[in-house]
Amino acid sequence: MRRKDREITNKEDLIKVMEKCDVCRIALNHDGYPYILPLNFGMAVREDKVELYFHGALEGMKYELMARDNRAGFEMDCGHRLVMEEDKGSCGMEYESVIGRGHMEMVPDSEKYEALCILMRHYHQEDFPFNQAAMPQTKVFKLVVESMEGKARRKKG
Repeated sequence: MRRKDREITNKEDLIKVMEKCDVCRIALNHDGYPYILPLNFGMAVREDKVELYFHGALEGMKYELMARDNRAGFEMDCGHRLVMEEDKGSCGMEYESVIGRGHMEMVPDSEKYEALCILMRHYHQEDFPFNQAAMPQTKVFKLVVESMEGKARRKKG
């Protein structure tokens, strides 16, 4: 990382940034090109491993790509604010971001409810009673994070 002064190295700090984000972009291999998907997500930390949970329709391109190559990259960012530096004649952007990689796994039906609860908790402080009748038409998958790093430009002072 070129800007070491902006690097986030502490795992707990990385997780705090991830908790603030509302979209996770995953990149899958599509014949040597990245296939990028912006997705809602939930997060669990188990035995020091971060798992990102996602949901979608029962079929589609992402599942075909995961079946061929389950490796994936991810990116999420938040805290965007334009910072004007009129005295210098420039501007910049405040942000916090996390990138990483891991492998994708399908969540079995026996674990689907718990995974969807994790996903819902990311967007609702309290337990959100979602319609379980939609579960048979919903596929749930997760990214088991193998490595991640973060970067932030925050307001000074």
